[in-house]
Amino acid sequence: MKLPCLLQPRILKLALKSLFSRPYTTKFPFAPYEPIPQFRGRPRYNKDECIGCGACAEVCPSKCIDVINDVTSNPPKRRLVQHLDQCIWCGQCERYCTTEKGIKQSLEYDCVEFTPGSFDDSVEKELLLCECCGEVIAPVDQIRWLVKRLGPLAFTNPTLMLVSLKELAVVDDGVKIESDTAQRGQRISIQCPKCRRQTALAV
Repeated sequence: MKLPCLLQPRILKLALKSLFSRPYTTKFPFAPYEPIPQFRGRPRYNKDECIGCGACAEVCPSKCIDVINDVTSNPPKRRLVQHLDQCIWCGQCERYCTTEKGIKQSLEYDCVEFTPGSFDDSVEKELLLCECCGEVIAPVDQIRWLVKRLGPLAFTNPTLMLVSLKELAVVDDGVKIESDTAQRGQRISIQCPKCRRQTALAV
C-alpha cells in the first residue's frame, strides 16, 4: 500500500529540515531590513557638497528634478527639487554629479508618505548674477568649487577672481552697472560670458 504523500520518508525529511533551519526570507516588517552597501535607495542631497550646478536634473531620465531660479529674492537663489514619486531610482544623478558627493543614493527603501510634499527633497543655493545684464551666471558655490579646482589659474578670469576675493572681504558686493553697452572700464567686474566678450571687444 502506498503511503500518503506527507508520510513518505523523503517528504518528512524535507519538512523537518525546513522546520529547524533559518528562513530564506527576511523578517520584514517585523524586524528592520538592512540593505547591502551597494543598494540603490532613495536619492538624498548633501547640502554641504552640492554646488547647485543642475547636472543631476540634466541627466535625469524621468525628469523628476526641477531647477527653479529666483532672481527677484535677495540674495537670488536657485532651488533644486527632487520629486521622489516620479523617481525611478536609476542612480544617474549620483553617477554624473559634478562633485561626486552632491547627491547620493541612500539605503532608504521604505518610502511611505501621506502627503505629496513629503516625497520632495530639495537644496537651495545662492546665485551669482551678471553685474551688466543681470543674467544668471552660476551658483556661487559652483564658482567657488571651480576656483578651488583651478587654483592660481582662477585669477586669469576676473569673475572667478572677484568671487574668490569676496571670501577674504577684499571685494565689496557689486552693483548692477547701468549701461546699455559694455565699456572697457568694466573689465574687472562680475560678468556673464556674453558681456565679458563685449567688454573685451569694446573700444
